[in-house]
Amino acid sequence: MSSSFRQARPTLIRRLTIAVVVALLIGAARSQDALAAAPRQRTFASPGEAVQSLVKAVKTGNLKALAAILGPEGRPLLASGDAVADAQDREHFIRAYEQSHKLEHPTKTKAVVVIGQDEWPLPIPVVKEGDTWHFDTAVGKEEILNRLIGRNELNTMQVCLAYVDAQREYARVAREGNGLLTYAMKFQSDEGKHNGLYWPTKEGEGLSPLGVLVANARAEGYSRKAWESKPSPYHGYVYRILTAQGPDAPDGAYDYVVNDKMIGGFALVAYPAQYGVSGIMTFLVNHQGVIYEKDLGPDTEHLARAMRTYNPDQTWKQAGASPPPTR
Repeated sequence: MSSSFRQARPTLIRRLTIAVVVALLIGAARSQDALAAAPRQRTFASPGEAVQSLVKAVKTGNLKALAAILGPEGRPLLASGDAVADAQDREHFIRAYEQSHKLEHPTKTKAVVVIGQDEWPLPIPVVKEGDTWHFDTAVGKEEILNRLIGRNELNTMQVCLAYVDAQREYARVAREGNGLLTYAMKFQSDEGKHNGLYWPTKEGEGLSPLGVLVANARAEGYSRKAWESKPSPYHGYVYRILTAQGPDAPDGAYDYVVNDKMIGGFALVAYPAQYGVSGIMTFLVNHQGVIYEKDLGPDTEHLARAMRTYNPDQTWKQAGASPPPTR
């Protein structure tokens, strides 16, 4: 994995965390049963009471209470598809709130809570109707989703570049004792083997090609399932290794695998765990290091899971590139 990625990624994530701290109440509810059973939107005697109730619901993970506080408009915000990222977001929201918080009143019937040392305003205001106050979720919903999606998509492009670096590093050494320089066909190695991009190492041993990324992921609370054959989302995205390319790819269609060994190249598809909530764009990258993106629409999960080849036609747009391979 490149040193530039190791240095850039923590800075990027810190910057994004600060930028989206106003959106970090997203994902506090993943149970559709809890959402379905929630009563109509709750009202409050004052904006301060409304904010305190929101903070309490996020801090305790009370799904039904949070759904009631945000109301029906909040349903799209309450399931990001990534349980680990959801938990992180709740923690960041509470941490920012405890660092600093205040209520601002732009008008007599509108209040905005401002949190954190950088004084970020929550995009969902508290508004007065009649004698009671409630969160105007519809006003801030689009901004919240846009910020979450932007954060996840930027992170996903960094992971795509890390994958390219990891495959190139993997192929520099014969990993399976047969003298062949190959690419890895899986993220997680089988026990006792080095047939994937990640394997556990002992103290004093060099990290596996995906070691830094997996270590960071585990530190964030992700299990190794994020890199296994049936992966769980990582920062809102699911990743699959592709073992062939189609006619629209540079150099045309061919299999990367020969005699059960991936020697002709490598590719990856990354798609949002929940389209429209954890991400919009699906990303493709192969051994040339160019990332392509495309909005596959509401049927994204089905289309991405069915994808078998790297085949970015003219409908895919370039999103970025890693350094060219050194061969």
